[in-house]
Amino acid sequence: MTFRRLLFALALSFAVLLPSACVGAPEDADADADIGSAAAYPVEVSSCGITSTVDSPPSSAITMNQGATEVALALGVEERLAGTAYLDDAVPEKWRSAYETVPVLADQYPDHETILAAEPDFVYASYISAFDAEAAGDRATLHELGVATYVSPFGCGAEAPEPDVTFDSVWQEIADVAAVFGVPERAERIREEQADQLAALERESVGEGIEVFWFDSGDKTALAGAGGGGPQLILDAIGATNVFADVEGGWADVSWEDVVAADPEVIVLADAAWSTAEDKIAMLRRDEALSQLDAVRHERFVTVPFSESTPGVSLVDGATSVAEQIRALDLR
Repeated sequence: MTFRRLLFALALSFAVLLPSACVGAPEDADADADIGSAAAYPVEVSSCGITSTVDSPPSSAITMNQGATEVALALGVEERLAGTAYLDDAVPEKWRSAYETVPVLADQYPDHETILAAEPDFVYASYISAFDAEAAGDRATLHELGVATYVSPFGCGAEAPEPDVTFDSVWQEIADVAAVFGVPERAERIREEQADQLAALERESVGEGIEVFWFDSGDKTALAGAGGGGPQLILDAIGATNVFADVEGGWADVSWEDVVAADPEVIVLADAAWSTAEDKIAMLRRDEALSQLDAVRHERFVTVPFSESTPGVSLVDGATSVAEQIRALDLR
């Protein structure tokens, strides 16, 4: 028994009513010839003020949150995942078949015992909440068990300062994870392909001169895409004007009076399991004041999956989708 497996066995012996069977990925570290060589290791990767050391390419990783899962799928390392958890919406079709090969450990966050039962060697999350006591557990404890961890730099919360949301900082996260898995060239390929997509969107500037309200969720107030997050990056990429660009942060609560005063030409609706685009449209239509917004009266709605509005590997796809839908509105 390896030292790491011994540690897991000791930890599991204190868990309550855990099944004896373990779910994990195949142990063949050479299953993919594209995986980095031993000469590239150890790899040190820092996130949210904590550094993890990875001694070899993970063979039984766990992704927590859709953003982390999609980065792993985009890098083509699904065969090295022992499990995944917590979707916000549907996984894009291009990664669906790969996603379906990975065990789903929980609809939301799996608890610490479930994590240990999968015998992971790496746990990657989009938000620091994945490492709460009732979820995967403290990162330091996992490190003591030989499990490396990584959190998206955009999901640190109060744990550490977060970087400005730019496509470069998004690509840096992908590069960090690619380094952990030993596939840095795949991250570079993603960067190049997405840079080409952005260049094409900039040339077209389909949103030029169009004022947009990005509606994430909310009823008493609106959680709007503000001036410092994924929605702003998308609107900048297509040349559109965010009516709340002067509000700090990625998202911010704004009053409905401010939305009415802005009277946007287009409303972009984030579509998530907890706040669907359909529900938001119904609310806008039945409200006496909001139903008179120009965008509502003329049915100028654009829908984007929530996962394509957050800093991550799907953000450029979100920009492309928003551009296509605004083009179809034929506002020019």
